[in-house]
Amino acid sequence: MLCIAVDITSIRADERAVRQDLDHAIKAAYTDELTGVANRRFAMDRIEAMLKPPSPLGCVAILDLDNFKYINDRYGHPVGDLVLRDFARRIQAGLRRSDCFGRIGGEEFVLVMPDTSSAEAVLIVERMLAVIRGAGPLTDRPEFRYTFSAGVAESQAADSPSAICTRADRALY
Repeated sequence: MLCIAVDITSIRADERAVRQDLDHAIKAAYTDELTGVANRRFAMDRIEAMLKPPSPLGCVAILDLDNFKYINDRYGHPVGDLVLRDFARRIQAGLRRSDCFGRIGGEEFVLVMPDTSSAEAVLIVERMLAVIRGAGPLTDRPEFRYTFSAGVAESQAADSPSAICTRADRALY
């Protein structure tokens, strides 16, 4: 009888490292690096999922930071980045489990609210605006405040992610 034993400890460690690398890559593919919230790709996937039957009811809100170019020009890009991170942190803190909040470009964000009527969505966005109007992100400049504008659109039959986003964007203006 011949027995052969092989130490597979390092194989298991390598397998775990590969799994961790895969998890990290997936998270990076769906997360905005600066703010830590969902990126455009992930948010659009969530809109698409919301629009699928059997319950395509929901709303999308486009949120745009007001006078963001002025903030960058007056205080510098590091402060602009701080404002983006502060905004993302505060909005994300008030989300429901079913909601998705993501950055879709520059100072523009999207809020996906499945199973939500337009009246409920407007109330949610108004609460978020009240939170943002609170304390500012600059401890050395307590007078500094920023706001955002929002447009809300409710899903319609046979909607596409781009169609509902276009309506929300129009409502923003």
